[in-house]
Amino acid sequence: MREKGTTMAAEEQNPEEQNPQGESSEQLAPPVNENFKWYIIHAYSGFERKVRESLESRITAFGLQNKIGRIMIPTEPITELRNGKKYTIDRVFLPGYVLVEMDLDNDLWHVIKNTPRVTGFLGTGDNPVALSEQEVSSILFRSDAAKDKPSMKVKFDKGEQVRINEGPFANFTGAVDDINEDKQTLKVMVSIFGRSTPVEIEFSKVDKVTE
Repeated sequence: MREKGTTMAAEEQNPEEQNPQGESSEQLAPPVNENFKWYIIHAYSGFERKVRESLESRITAFGLQNKIGRIMIPTEPITELRNGKKYTIDRVFLPGYVLVEMDLDNDLWHVIKNTPRVTGFLGTGDNPVALSEQEVSSILFRSDAAKDKPSMKVKFDKGEQVRINEGPFANFTGAVDDINEDKQTLKVMVSIFGRSTPVEIEFSKVDKVTE
């Protein structure tokens, strides 16, 4: 980083257990400090939460609390099947990225740069690039919106037997005929009154049939 006092910016949030407080690009919560901007810090993938904790400790130790706002790791809910049961966990969808909201100066730059497992800032050389409000909103809004409909982390194969567990076709068994990963739906061929009928159903509403 160049001279002390150079104007810069930052971003925020956490990964696994805490869900980001995102809002749409039309209404991002205003910063506590008018000089705060959002930045992206690069961290070792898988250590985003540790980096967040280390940053919070170091900021306090160096007495720089007034220079930093929110620290966030955007996550999205993923539903997994384990032993036939469904579990929802929060997964980091930007591995290696930590968003920090701050009033960046030379002292703060060095404190962050020397934090364990931090590899640098988003930007070129020693000049971090602040994100625009639209960029920040798009990241945080994705996190917030994803909480409404967790995606399923389960792989289905064409021809595989599944049992519908919810809705008007509950307990019907059929073979997977088509898989739509984007919509998280399956087309399942079930026998209704002796006739094979396609039923479109969400991943979360079927169970794999095990021998």
